[in-house]
Amino acid sequence: MTTAPFRILPTSPEHAETLAALQVTVFPELDPAERFRARHYRRHIEVFPDGQFVAMPTRGARFPVAATTTLRVHLDPDHPRHTFREAIGDLGLSAHREDGPWLYGADLGVRPDWRRRGIARALYDTRRATARRLGLEGEVTVGLLNGYGAMADRIAIADYYRAVISRRLLDPTVSMQLHLGFEARALLPDYVEDTRCRGYGVLLIRPTLTLAARVSLH
Repeated sequence: MTTAPFRILPTSPEHAETLAALQVTVFPELDPAERFRARHYRRHIEVFPDGQFVAMPTRGARFPVAATTTLRVHLDPDHPRHTFREAIGDLGLSAHREDGPWLYGADLGVRPDWRRRGIARALYDTRRATARRLGLEGEVTVGLLNGYGAMADRIAIADYYRAVISRRLLDPTVSMQLHLGFEARALLPDYVEDTRCRGYGVLLIRPTLTLAARVSLH
């Protein structure tokens, strides 16, 4: 049996400095005011230890090569508009609610030299398993339309959004999330300050129950 090159583990305080550096690598054009720093990662563990995960190499490097941050929130899918800062509160996740029925994926990032090894999928699988274990309604996240910035002078955002969610156009972030089973619910302007996506994100929902299971309950 081939050993996987990484393991998914709960985030620990000693990972904080490395994860702060990872934010700069993964989100190079994000407004620095919206990047997590080491003190924020330590706070995340205090606020919601069950929802913070890293990918660690099984051999060689002794530092995380990927991570995801989540919190529990109350969400009304029929009134979806919000910004990143509104969703999480301050960068220490002050919007986390212990009784929140939705797991909100605040971010997920993989070092460039560790991509295409299944790490992002494994982290998304871990988030899904967490939502199920906690008995939540499902997951919500906002996928940044990171392919739009390079095309903004040739296509309107509404057309780009429709082309991506209809699978006629590939976006490097949102297309992957749709492939993993997330449902697009709305285009969100001014979600973050990032030139790659021109601030646009897509509200994505992945219910804990499958569509067939939801229908069978009614």
